[in-house]
Amino acid sequence: PYHRGDGMLCFHTDYYYEYTECDSTGSRWRVAIPQNPGACTGLPEPVRGTECTFSCKAGEFLEMSAQECTQCAAGSYSLGSGIRFDQWDSMPPGFSSLATSLENTRYEEKGLSCNSSSWVPQGNYLESNRDECTVSLIYAVHLKKQGSVSFEYQYPDNNLLFEFFIQNDQCQEMDPSADTKWLKLTNHGEWATHTVNLKSGSNILYWRTHGVLMGSKVVKPVFLKNIQIEGVAYTSECFPCKPGTFSRAPGSSTCEPCPRDTYSGHGDSSCTPCNTTTQYAAEGSAVCKDRPPCSRKDYFQIHTACDHEGKTQVIYKWIEPKICLEGVTGAETLPPGGEREPCPPCNPGFYNNDTATCSPCPPGTYSDGKKLCKQCPAGTEPTLGYEYKWWNILPANMKTSCFNVGNSKCDSMNGWEVAGNYIQSGAGSSDNDYLILNIHVPGFKLPTSVSSHSGAEFGRITFEFETLCTADCELYFMMDVNRKSTTVVESWERTQTRQTYTHVLTTNASVSYTWAFQRTNQPSDLRRYVNDVARIYSISVSNALDGVSSGCRACALSTQPSSSMCVPCPPGHYIDSHTSQCTECPLNTHLVSHAAPGPDACKPCGPASRSDKDHSLCYSDCHFTHTEGNVTLTFDFSLLGSIGSLMNGPSFTSKGTKYFHHFNISLCGRQVHLAVCTDNVTDLSVTDSQREKGEGTNAVKAFICQSTLIPASGRGFHTALSSQSINLADMFIGATVENTLDGIRARPELYPQTTKKVPDVKFYYRSLEETSSCELGRSAVVTLRCNPEKTTKGEISVPSQCPAGTCDGCTFHFLWESSGACPTCTERDYHQIEGACKGGHQDLLYVWNEPQLCMGGVTLPEKKTLPCEGMEFWVRLGAGLGAFTAVLLISLTCYFWKKNKRLEYKYSRLVMSANKECEMPGADSCAVMEGENEGDMEDEVVYTKPSLLGKLKAIASKGNGEIYENVQLNSSHSKALVWS
Repeated sequence: PYHRGDGMLCFHTDYYYEYTECDSTGSRWRVAIPQNPGACTGLPEPVRGTECTFSCKAGEFLEMSAQECTQCAAGSYSLGSGIRFDQWDSMPPGFSSLATSLENTRYEEKGLSCNSSSWVPQGNYLESNRDECTVSLIYAVHLKKQGSVSFEYQYPDNNLLFEFFIQNDQCQEMDPSADTKWLKLTNHGEWATHTVNLKSGSNILYWRTHGVLMGSKVVKPVFLKNIQIEGVAYTSECFPCKPGTFSRAPGSSTCEPCPRDTYSGHGDSSCTPCNTTTQYAAEGSAVCKDRPPCSRKDYFQIHTACDHEGKTQVIYKWIEPKICLEGVTGAETLPPGGEREPCPPCNPGFYNNDTATCSPCPPGTYSDGKKLCKQCPAGTEPTLGYEYKWWNILPANMKTSCFNVGNSKCDSMNGWEVAGNYIQSGAGSSDNDYLILNIHVPGFKLPTSVSSHSGAEFGRITFEFETLCTADCELYFMMDVNRKSTTVVESWERTQTRQTYTHVLTTNASVSYTWAFQRTNQPSDLRRYVNDVARIYSISVSNALDGVSSGCRACALSTQPSSSMCVPCPPGHYIDSHTSQCTECPLNTHLVSHAAPGPDACKPCGPASRSDKDHSLCYSDCHFTHTEGNVTLTFDFSLLGSIGSLMNGPSFTSKGTKYFHHFNISLCGRQVHLAVCTDNVTDLSVTDSQREKGEGTNAVKAFICQSTLIPASGRGFHTALSSQSINLADMFIGATVENTLDGIRARPELYPQTTKKVPDVKFYYRSLEETSSCELGRSAVVTLRCNPEKTTKGEISVPSQCPAGTCDGCTFHFLWESSGACPTCTERDYHQIEGACKGGHQDLLYVWNEPQLCMGGVTLPEKKTLPCEGMEFWVRLGAGLGAFTAVLLISLTCYFWKKNKRLEYKYSRLVMSANKECEMPGADSCAVMEGENEGDMEDEVVYTKPSLLGKLKAIASKGNGEIYENVQLNSSHSKALVWS
């Protein structure tokens, strides 16, 4: 190197060429740009450049000095008019990662910690954040002509939102309503390719992830690789091959990975072999690694296939490709095989016929796994499905694989290994491998007799499993319907005891069921937890279209006398086991599709419920009657509306994300009136009308459902984000005022009543979908309370003690207060009021009892007017009667006073006359006998007061002129004077 001062001429190393911006005619100029301005003079003059749309083909670049396309040298590649990013040891120039909130504000402004949230380069791919922060990967590119962008991604977890969109240089989103904005979920281990067309001009590319209410749950990140952009006008240089790849010939458009046990450096045109005696290298390696001593993690056990003698044994095999060394210090040797043992029997629906292999029974026959297949007897038909409980070989319709996004060695290994009584997760290449087991069901076929039933289940999958873990292992059970999108049905963390799980499918579709086991979620190249395993003991799928028959089930026969052909029963009919004929279920019963034939297949509906015409479900017709004593209350809940909604919250996550729990409740109605909750996290392109009908990708349709809502932000969402939609109730149990029904308890203490004049009516529901925390499924109780202060639509609430609606995670409680929940009005609910009598007329009014605890029903009678007598008449009548009574009393008093005076006078006359007679001497009259006391000699006057009856008689006799008094004077023994 040398230094030239001012005035020295420039050499070609002192400058580089660039094109000017295109003018209106589509022309441009080539100009020389100095490496260090002012360091030299004599730069080449500008010359006219190539056309703006000019580009070289793949494997070539535009040599700017001659402005001609030139082939790339060996060890490099070119896309012609495109660029590719496939090496992620560090973030390439032009890419940036920015953490923002859902409300488009920086997390730092809120004091929340999102500093560590970003897209992280991991060598061959980029890995997204795992938390609730919103992180964008941004790249800006200017295209001279229309082009495209394509990339590969993995998106296995819907707890993250993953979107890709494009903005112009004015920060305006190109197509905010495009279906390509929200990316579809992928299977664990599956790379999907996404391509979007680009317009000429400036394009700002955004890959954005949003965490959705993960809580303490570990979230699977998004992986991104092989970003390729087409449409740049030219490539002025070739890209060197990344380490582990090479391009042998000039003019290459791609670089090939190095074969196993070879390596290459940056920009190599060939791969260098490793010393395979002591070293190894996986495919696409940049260096050779030393072979470690063999250990327990380098081999695994399998059961051999049955031989001609019907024997099998456990053998051990090295994991391929073998990378360890035997015969060195500390190395383990391969254990010897086990003893040969009899092979397990064939699975139901298969037979071996004294051979070493199991074959499926021919159509129309069945087998329980014994040697021969049998014909079903008359009046029955074979059942279809799979029933795997013996694991000697992997069934033909099942596949197993191993996947690790950062470890291609896993790709060549089996994910699961058969082990006789069970199938278990394999060894894998590292602890964070996904060990995949898959079974594909092309469709379902209902038995002939129930093929016409509406709303029946089409099939169910049941499996028995356990997990034995010392680390944070997790087993996923996933489902992909019609190859559209994979969803996680259920997952189990850490050690799980042996248990059974069942999933019911209510639509006839092609389904792939997948089990994925991961020993730890932390990135690792080691195998410290190789003894952590998941085991599946049995898998059964009913009504599988391509299944075999393990038994026979009764069917309905044709009514023709000589026919033995099975015929379908009409909806709501069961098979009479005695006559083999279709018989309709009794009134208000529903038909259980998977129950045994017979009348017991019709289950009675609960209290205050009725069945639809097809006997497919029980529902409430919104009418309820309650009798207590001699009082009957009638309710009509149709006033509350068909669907009730409750948005509970808001709540906030640890990162500040605001969310709501949204509940939809269908109180009354049949299948068409059920509540719908839509999970639109991965499909915001669904229209509102489709969402209301439950036609979205992940729609839940039930009596009660719940979804988690994140309010719409200012980034162009046309609806709030709805995720984690779950079915809380798909079966109506009944309605009653009691606090317990069919094992479900209402817990009235959560909603204390202020009055007991009108009892609360409880609607009980249940969901038969099992969860890891609710083995019997979820249940729900909706308490309807009469509250005249509320509207007819009312207000729904959850207990204050349980703001999420449930206190145990399994039973949900809702209180629906409404005036529409009051009983129907009757004559007991109003009373009569009499008005004042005015002008000889009186009004009769009718008013409701307060408070009015009724709705609808009878109406108040009209006001009545009746004739009446005024108050003046009664006053005059009372005064007259009072005056007459006073005169009568005075007259009687005067009369009896005069009468008494007259009697006194007569009495005094009699006394005086008696005294006079005693003064005259007589022989025997007044002489005093000997021995008589002086006291005895004194005369006694005895006065007897007349009774009222006697006085009245006296008055009557006076009227007859027979007035007299008797006075008897006794001077002898009685010695008394008696007046009567």
